[in-house]
Amino acid sequence: MLPMKKILFSIFYLLSSILFAQKTTTQQYIEQYKDIAIREMKHYGVPASITLAQGILESDNGNSPLAKKARNHFGIKCTSDWKGKTFRYDDETRKEYFRKYKQDEDSYADHSEFLKNRPNYAFLFELESDDYKG
Repeated sequence: MLPMKKILFSIFYLLSSILFAQKTTTQQYIEQYKDIAIREMKHYGVPASITLAQGILESDNGNSPLAKKARNHFGIKCTSDWKGKTFRYDDETRKEYFRKYKQDEDSYADHSEFLKNRPNYAFLFELESDDYKG
């Protein structure tokens, strides 16, 4: 009878952790990732407020499956030059390939490099990094 109690307890624990799981709030997300965003701002010039705002929107405060399973906070899809791991996820079309990262910090760094090295975002770097209105 003891193994049955362990099984029932395990099932109860699993179900309760799923039912009562708390989603990360916007404030919690900012608190968790602000230092990374500031570091990226100092290195690449992308305002931390912009980086955090895009991360908040794209990842639903880090709650999206893409952020949780692939550590991809910015919805960056795979391009022909991507050599890393991939994650298949339904977005605009079914089963698109997104970049998958080892750490959240890698997603932030790749986001900065993505913006810095794409010609269609070049105009952003004509602004001062603290010019959030611009």
